[in-house]
Amino acid sequence: MTAVPGKITYTSSPDEIRAMHTAFDAALAEVRSEFGRTYPIVIDGTERNGRGTFSVVAPADSSITLGVYQMGTRKDLDDAVAAAKAAYPAWSGLDYRERVRILRRAAALVRERKFRLSALLVWECGKNRTEAIGEVEEAADMIDEYTAQMEAMNGFVTPLGSLDPAEKNRSVLRPFGVWAVLAPFNFPFALSLGMSSGALLAGNTVVFKPASATPISGYELMKIWHEAGVPGGAFNFITGSGEEIGEPLALHPDVDGLIFTGSREVGFDIYKRIGEQYAKPCITELGGKNPVIVTAQANLAKAVEGVARSAFGFTGQKCSACSRVYVERLVYDEFIEKLAARTAELKVGDPEQKDVFVGPVINHRALKRYEEAIQLAEGGAIRVGGEVLRGGEYDKGNYVAPTVIDGLPPSHELFHRELFLPVVVVAPFDTLDEALAYANDTEYGLTAGIFTEDRGEIREFMDGIEAGVVYANRKGGATTGAWPGCQSFAGWKGSGSSGKGGLGPWYVQQFMREQSRTIVVDDTLDDPYSEEEAGE
Repeated sequence: MTAVPGKITYTSSPDEIRAMHTAFDAALAEVRSEFGRTYPIVIDGTERNGRGTFSVVAPADSSITLGVYQMGTRKDLDDAVAAAKAAYPAWSGLDYRERVRILRRAAALVRERKFRLSALLVWECGKNRTEAIGEVEEAADMIDEYTAQMEAMNGFVTPLGSLDPAEKNRSVLRPFGVWAVLAPFNFPFALSLGMSSGALLAGNTVVFKPASATPISGYELMKIWHEAGVPGGAFNFITGSGEEIGEPLALHPDVDGLIFTGSREVGFDIYKRIGEQYAKPCITELGGKNPVIVTAQANLAKAVEGVARSAFGFTGQKCSACSRVYVERLVYDEFIEKLAARTAELKVGDPEQKDVFVGPVINHRALKRYEEAIQLAEGGAIRVGGEVLRGGEYDKGNYVAPTVIDGLPPSHELFHRELFLPVVVVAPFDTLDEALAYANDTEYGLTAGIFTEDRGEIREFMDGIEAGVVYANRKGGATTGAWPGCQSFAGWKGSGSSGKGGLGPWYVQQFMREQSRTIVVDDTLDDPYSEEEAGE
């Protein structure tokens, strides 16, 4: 009997990765047998059809229809919000310990199905095997982290001081009501689960819209929540276009809070328009233009590997991907040559294959953006890549070559525009102050990294960089690979609206609001909450 491998993360070793392939192959075959099925909308636990359907094809092979999904209507949306509103009193009224138990059952289901879920990600968004299984492992660990925080904070009930001995005062964090959860295509399972778990654990109910490019992951998540014990009305699943479902959901008058992960442009538009209604919470987790600084004191082997893994993992389609590198002039030529050589070694192809590192981009719009980026590089030097791949298996899907560009000034558009592609631009610097100025010259502030063996340079970087997630000497991913309980994933500046990150200790509280409670107790009235807070 083949042993089932343990946890796989984004930085797992080759030996750990090889151990999981047998189980993965079986899951890929199972998922393949389901291609082309039709999926419903699910509102209040009941399946329904929309006004029509849309199909999703595999980015690795556009001849394969993965599934057919419903085009939801405004009535479907209104019904979903109404169901969530009706379910709110009972779900929010549960003792927080019961919600913790339900979410932990969901985490167990995720782990039981991790190979199936990972296989879906390989087909649905073109992730390689390691990236796919890492995403599923991360999702389960998010539940562990958030539920542990809820327990450690006693359901977020905190005793307060009192000027009157008869007063019993406490701060209580309470849910808002109905939350809209709008998910991206690039982490369609982990981010959907992470956002919805924060909302549900806090006692809110959810109307969830997955990205139209990757709805099957959202459907599988819905099934897991319901099987774990989340009532149908507390988690509603609706598919459709951003114009007909996403935007009206975000702005719905009966939605009490919104969390959105996606582009800066869409996120800022939603944020501003919600502010015109009233001050309901709006958590936006947006993009990045993430820099790496390589000084003359760096271990260049670490730096090259860290940049390559970060820039080209999941084909550069991570908001945390490294997309620009500033290298001290003394080591610039050596670094750029080694990075180009390492990039040329990365295998591009069908992500089902065990040795593929770079899969397809998500769709034809991404191919067009890639071609536009390569045209913008005129005047610089394309050290490796720079082409849409053609011939053989490449003709079936959306394949582009990982690309390294230099010879452009740091003011060039490619150093500032988020591409969401496997393209990295490189420029030299002379002083660390100069490199920090280049790195901070962006509207974004998500992730950043440095490679140096000099402690003073690390401290200067950490204190001077304007980003929410920063790394030093991370060979496994120079700007990528945050993990629940290990790295909070917080966006500064144009990369997020709250400054508090997913995966970290301040996340769940964002789905709650504070209520200060004062009860005067005397001989005729005891504190009615004392036994409940003691866990009795």
